[in-house]
Amino acid sequence: MNETKSPTVKNAITEGVIWKQLLIFFFPILLGTFFQQIYNTADAIVVGRFVGKEALACVGGSTAQIINLIVGFFVGLSSGATVVLAQYYGAKDKNNVERAMHTAAAFAIIGGLIITVLGIVLTPQMLALLNTPKNLMEGSSLYLRIYFAGALFVFIYNIGSGLLRAVGDSKRPLYFLIICCCLNIVLDLVLVVGAHMGVAGVAIGTFLSQGVSAILIVITLMRTRDMYQLHPRKIHLHGNIFKSLLKIGLPAGFESVLYTISNMIIQASLNSFGTDTVAAWTAYGKMDSLFWMVLSAFGISITTFVGQNFGAKKYDRMRKSVRVCLGLAIAVSLILTVFFLFLGHYVFMLFTTDAGVIDIGMGILRIMVPGYTIYVFIEILAGALRGTGDVIIPMTITCGGICVLRVIWIFIAMPMRPQISTIIYSYPISWVITAILFICYYTFRQRQRMKKEKEN
Repeated sequence: MNETKSPTVKNAITEGVIWKQLLIFFFPILLGTFFQQIYNTADAIVVGRFVGKEALACVGGSTAQIINLIVGFFVGLSSGATVVLAQYYGAKDKNNVERAMHTAAAFAIIGGLIITVLGIVLTPQMLALLNTPKNLMEGSSLYLRIYFAGALFVFIYNIGSGLLRAVGDSKRPLYFLIICCCLNIVLDLVLVVGAHMGVAGVAIGTFLSQGVSAILIVITLMRTRDMYQLHPRKIHLHGNIFKSLLKIGLPAGFESVLYTISNMIIQASLNSFGTDTVAAWTAYGKMDSLFWMVLSAFGISITTFVGQNFGAKKYDRMRKSVRVCLGLAIAVSLILTVFFLFLGHYVFMLFTTDAGVIDIGMGILRIMVPGYTIYVFIEILAGALRGTGDVIIPMTITCGGICVLRVIWIFIAMPMRPQISTIIYSYPISWVITAILFICYYTFRQRQRMKKEKEN
């Protein structure tokens, strides 16, 4: 997006060719997710190769689970700011765009500081809760406390990049992420390999690179000449805007936390089948992440598209963008499904040559992959509903249909049929039920809206 854009310039999201603008918006988000994966694994690779297995466990064991919970919650909260700003920006409501921008900035600062204090104080208790081995407690505590010291930076970056995407700018968050990803890798190598700082080195590298990402986001928001320009002196919470932000963001944040918890329960069940199964699930997870990166990017894209068009009262275009996004996401999911079913064996060989592990992995893949297309409806329809501010029922459907149902399945079905496939079937079964509920609810909501449009 051009720095000197004025509010009268044509908005491609509310006026351009839908499929083209979706893809233009989608690809930077997809690449950003890819670099985020690299960013998240750089610490583990460096300490694993140059320090040792205990340092690797400190960075990637219990600490990784805690960080995933925190970051997932941050991303969920930031979606509230994204939706609110997108709606006002689509409506060209300058006053409320400014109010939303400065409320989101105040929220990022307050939330970041609260998480910093609580995280540093409660680190030992959180690690103990996850049964962290005693020999890893010192290193894990050090890494987590340094990470929490930079929680303000994480919050500012996530909310700031969400705000940029809300106004149609998905490129600059990508550029900043690439810069900070490269910086993090360089700092890890300098501090760990060069300065021999071990776990503290990778933690400090992450802290500094996150600080740079936050600074770049803030400078960008302050230098823009568009209506969403950030003015530090205007930063404070506007009550009604703050309520709207929490109404949308908190359900998404809690949803992410419940997802992580349900996956941890499934991981614990899989662990009981031994090393080969854990290795196969780990390798499959690396392959599976490609699908989730793509689908997540589509979900973020449709939330912004629907949000802006909803704010602009272009309801027909809003509905059409959902249909176009569903078509694009289904096409990509089918391509990935065919690719994994026919070439999955060779992809597994990139991670291991153990025939037993590959055989288990292919069994997992054949159950999971055919369900990809089904999950498309959940992600896209949930994102579309979020764009209109409708979050409570979608959160209830997702948490009940996926998280709770999956856990119930594990506790009931596993004792009756204690096999790996029993655990894995919990995924496609929960996807089918949840997708049906989403299609029904989305159809109901659209009929309601169309009826109101006719009455008006």
